[in-house]
Amino acid sequence: MVDDFLQGGADNIDVAVIGGGPSGLAAATELKKQGVSRVVVLEREPQAGGIPRHCGHPPFGMREFKRILSGPIYAARLVENASAAGAEILTSTHVVEARPDGHLLIANAKGIAEIKARRVIYATGVRETPRSARKISGDRPLGVINTGALQSMVYLEKRKPFARPVIIGSELVSFSAIMTCRHAGIRPVAMIEARHSVTARWPSSLFPPLVGVPLGMATRLVSIHGDDLVNGIVVENPNGVQRRIECDGVILTGQFMPESSLALCGHLEVDAASGGPLVDQFGRCTDPSYFATGNVLRPVETAGWSWNEGRNTGRWVAADLAGDLTVSHEEILITTNSSLIKYFMPQKIVLSRSGGGMANLQLRFSRSARGELIAGNSDGVVWSRKLVVHPERRVLVPLGKLFHDGIIGRIELTFRETQT
Repeated sequence: MVDDFLQGGADNIDVAVIGGGPSGLAAATELKKQGVSRVVVLEREPQAGGIPRHCGHPPFGMREFKRILSGPIYAARLVENASAAGAEILTSTHVVEARPDGHLLIANAKGIAEIKARRVIYATGVRETPRSARKISGDRPLGVINTGALQSMVYLEKRKPFARPVIIGSELVSFSAIMTCRHAGIRPVAMIEARHSVTARWPSSLFPPLVGVPLGMATRLVSIHGDDLVNGIVVENPNGVQRRIECDGVILTGQFMPESSLALCGHLEVDAASGGPLVDQFGRCTDPSYFATGNVLRPVETAGWSWNEGRNTGRWVAADLAGDLTVSHEEILITTNSSLIKYFMPQKIVLSRSGGGMANLQLRFSRSARGELIAGNSDGVVWSRKLVVHPERRVLVPLGKLFHDGIIGRIELTFRETQT
């Protein structure tokens, strides 16, 4: 059965990449460029390319190809580059179990096989939070879907699931939902956001009114109603006043979570705050045979950002295979005592004379605030900066500032909010 999966054999794989999206394909391409002999990408979908394959609109590709592309064209180019570099791409192939030291149990229509890789890269991406996890009350009619399902229906299946939906959320993907609707001739009756401001960066907030979609801020979804199909929703303002919006569908956008179920069910340690595998600045997991890259590390970044992370991870894994990535038992653990800090990544820094790894510590905050971000240890303040922070906005702290002059032990992050 193994030969049905891998013509080159199952025991002589240098790197197995789990996930064929932008980060996984970039990692595979870079590994081959770095001279790694055998790289295999394991993709559960019938085609590789990841989420961009479902997005029939621009803009993709500026960072990677220096031009604006639609999602499917962008995804196809990433696949083409990985294949041309010499990576093997196995589609419709599921990783059933990830075991210590690079042992993977995989399955497809031909059966089940066990493979062994010297290194494994998790590049499984993210998924949107479904209705069940959002605790939305009301009826259970058809027509309540996430953005990914909408894009799959419209771009891949050429289906029109509804005509007049309401879009819930205002993250960047929420505006992608508007463009997908416009492509299919669907006219959203509203976009609503529970916060007082749009989550995505300005000028995203200008887009919905520009295309005729009313934008309701500080408006919370209370319940969904309908018999077989959605016929309306009830929303509430901060004063507790409720009203009904007539619609025939609901698009639940954003609230991403890493697709880390494989790690959770396996032997790797998962960071409770980010939802992704716990990693050092090289993306190395608690089993040093495993690395992680892209949006599985934290929700959520753009395809271009994930692609660049994957490319960097490919370099670090190639260096590790060559024995050039320093392994040290001295490390700095990063912690926080602030409820405002939603998560940070990486969660630890391995001390290395050779340096390298991620340039920045990445943070996200749970709400908007103004104040000072402070990194300190038992000796005092190591680094600080005054910031204005917002939910789901990337904040970067230079990692080099956190472990200079032989600092070891623990770094604690604090956000000292300024009262206004």
